[in-house]
Amino acid sequence: MSVLVVTGTGTEIGKTIVTAAVAAAAAHRRVAVLKPAQTGLEPGEPGDVAEVARLAGAHVTAVELARYPEPLAPATAARRAGMEPVRPYEVAEAAGKLAADHDLVLVEGAGGLLVRFDDEGATLADAARLLAAPVLVVAPAGLGTLNSTALTAEALRARELDCLGVVIGSMPAAPDLAERCNVADLPVAAGSPLLGVVPAGAGSLAPTEFRARAASWLAAPLGGDRPLG
Repeated sequence: MSVLVVTGTGTEIGKTIVTAAVAAAAAHRRVAVLKPAQTGLEPGEPGDVAEVARLAGAHVTAVELARYPEPLAPATAARRAGMEPVRPYEVAEAAGKLAADHDLVLVEGAGGLLVRFDDEGATLADAARLLAAPVLVVAPAGLGTLNSTALTAEALRARELDCLGVVIGSMPAAPDLAERCNVADLPVAAGSPLLGVVPAGAGSLAPTEFRARAASWLAAPLGGDRPLG
């Protein structure tokens, strides 16, 4: 697995922190993190790839293809800014070039799997298909996550894409009943294993502590030592 696409069941659920954890757990490898479309930031402001590199370490190469100032879906943000959208083939070409001199390329999407890149309806799923890359799904811990995870997994299967597994992006220190049950139920909803549980607030840890703990949050397919769920 040289390229892994990281998507989510929605936005603000921990994709960037999960991506950073996977990159940190691969500290002995050459890792690149590719963000096809960053929205909601002005030029010069640190984006998601900068956060991954900050947390994961100096072995990470951070690449951002396009940036749009308004915090909207990439297609909408590009259109409103009068800028060119990102195309799936551009994502695939960039990831392929990075894969030539990196051991692992992590492609972090914006929002969920089917959020549009352009007005023709291209999505992260199209880029994953061009890359023939497995997809990691990041899901929230709480009530409602089973349905959104199942829908994402169904969309992947419909496009003949491989769902590598699911990671809970932010698990509270004192989980409620639904959150505790979802640890067991998410793999059933996804039809794929639970490959990690990242604690809430992980992104606020000092980078050295984040790197030291990252492997304990992830299962072996992601370079960690957590028991497979």
